[in-house]
Amino acid sequence: MSSAFVKESEEQWLHDVAPTLNALVVYLTRENNGVRVYERSTYFDDKLGKDVHVMSNGGKYTKDEEGKWRIL
Repeated sequence: MSSAFVKESEEQWLHDVAPTLNALVVYLTRENNGVRVYERSTYFDDKLGKDVHVMSNGGKYTKDEEGKWRIL
């Protein structure tokens, strides 16, 4: 079987990604059909009390209280 086929057990969700920026980039790049996703900027959101990472795919990501990635 071709490695292009993803087994159902290999599916990964955003909240399962390791809490590092590199892991987020790898995950988002894979979800973007291999087109590289990178961090455009980071800022601290006073309302959330957290860092927000603005990515090249247009999404804004932060970590929750458990250290898991979440999209804003």
